[in-house]
Amino acid sequence: MFNSEPDYHHGTPGRTGVLLLNLGTPSAATPDALRRYLRQFLWDPRVVEIPRFVWWMILHGVILRTRPKQSAAKYATVWTKEGSPLAVHTEAQAKLVRGYLGRVIRSPLSVAYAMRYGEPSIPSVIEKLKAEGCDRILVMPLYPQYAASTTASAYDAVFDALKVTRHMPALRLVKHFHDHPKYIEALANSVRDHWAVNRRAGKLVMSFHGVPRFHLDRGDPYHCECRKTGRLLAEALDLKPDEWILTFQSRFGKAEWLQPYTQATLESLGREGTARVDVICPGFVSDCLETLEEIAMENRDAFVGSGGKEFHYIPCLNERDDWIRGLCHMIGENLQGWASSQWDEAAETARGAASLERAKALGAKR
Repeated sequence: MFNSEPDYHHGTPGRTGVLLLNLGTPSAATPDALRRYLRQFLWDPRVVEIPRFVWWMILHGVILRTRPKQSAAKYATVWTKEGSPLAVHTEAQAKLVRGYLGRVIRSPLSVAYAMRYGEPSIPSVIEKLKAEGCDRILVMPLYPQYAASTTASAYDAVFDALKVTRHMPALRLVKHFHDHPKYIEALANSVRDHWAVNRRAGKLVMSFHGVPRFHLDRGDPYHCECRKTGRLLAEALDLKPDEWILTFQSRFGKAEWLQPYTQATLESLGREGTARVDVICPGFVSDCLETLEEIAMENRDAFVGSGGKEFHYIPCLNERDDWIRGLCHMIGENLQGWASSQWDEAAETARGAASLERAKALGAKR
C-alpha cells in the first residue's frame, strides 16, 4: 500500500528540496505520443469539468481519434533537436536555479523539476528527492497566475504522490507570483529589450491562456490575477490605456471562455488598419506550443491576413538572467527557516556524529 522508504542513517543532516512544476509535454511530435499525453491531460477533472461518463465517451470516442494527428503536426513545427521547447526551457531553468542557489545557500539543498503530465512525473521526482534525503520540499509551480486547472491540479498530483508515502516530507506550496515585483520587472525588461532592437509598436497585446468563463463565475481567481499582471506590466512600461490590450487565447470547445479572444482581437486590429502589434504571453514563463505555434504562427497569419502589416512576438522569459534571479529570489522568500547561507558544515557534522552515537547506544544499527 505504501512505497518503501529510503534507508535512514541517524545523524544525517536534513536536506531541503525545491520542486519546480510545469504543465508537461508529449515525448515526441507523433500521433501516438500525443494520444498518450492528451489522454492524461484531458482526463484530469480539473481541466475538463464534465460528468466523467459523458466526457469519457467524448474523449475516447471522438477527441483521441482525431486530435492526436492534428496536434502532432502542430508540435512538429516547433520541435527542436533537443526535444519539446517547454521541456528544454524547464530543464534549463532548473539547472540555472540549482547553480544560483547553490552559490548563496550553504545548507543541503536539492533542486528538481517535474511535469504535471508526461515525464519526468511528479511521483518519480518526489521519490528522487526523498532518496536524496529531503525531509522538506518547497513546491513551486511555474504558473504566475493561480488557476484551479493548472496550479490546483499540480497540487493534486503532489498530494496523490504523498498518499502512498509512509514518511511524508514537510511541504510548502507557492500559490502564485502574478504580482511579484521581480516577475513584473523581468517581463518589463523583456519588452524594453525587444523595443530596443525592433522599435516600439503602436499596440502591445498581452495574451494569456484562456479558461472557460464559468471558472470565473464559480470563484476561480485566474481572470483577476491576469488582469492585475497586465495592469502592473503596463504601469512598469508607462503605457497609456490605448497602447495595450489584454486578451485570452487557446479556446477549446463551444462554451464561452474568458474574453476578449486573442485571435479575434488581432483580426479586428488588422481590419482597423493597425500597422504593427507586439504580442507577449505573460502567463507562460517558457516558450511552448501555445506561444511559438499558436501565437507566433497562427495568430501572426490571422493579423496579417486581416490587413495588419507587422507582427512581432516577444519571447517568454525562458532563461533570461533577470528572470532566473527573480525566480531564485521568490524561492528564497519561501525557504525562510528551511535553508541558510550561514550553515556550518563542520558543526553540523559534529552534531550528526553525536546523534548517531546516542542512537547506537539505544540499539540503532545506523
